[in-house]
Amino acid sequence: MSTLLRRTSSWSEAAPPRLALTKSEAAAAIGCSVDFLEDHVLADLRVVRRGRRVLIAVSELERWLEREAELTLGDR
Repeated sequence: MSTLLRRTSSWSEAAPPRLALTKSEAAAAIGCSVDFLEDHVLADLRVVRRGRRVLIAVSELERWLEREAELTLGDR
């Protein structure tokens, strides 16, 4: 994932890379709706829950994508 830039007076300061995403950010990252993420993806992921907030590690999304791609390709 590319480094996100923080909106400050100096654009040369880069924010640290994101380690975890919210459900809406994770859905956008894999190109689906939050409803689809909740119905078809979240059950396969390890997530961090704090109160109502759910955080999904970027590495967990990458692992899920790799595993699902292997399963799909292996069926041919």
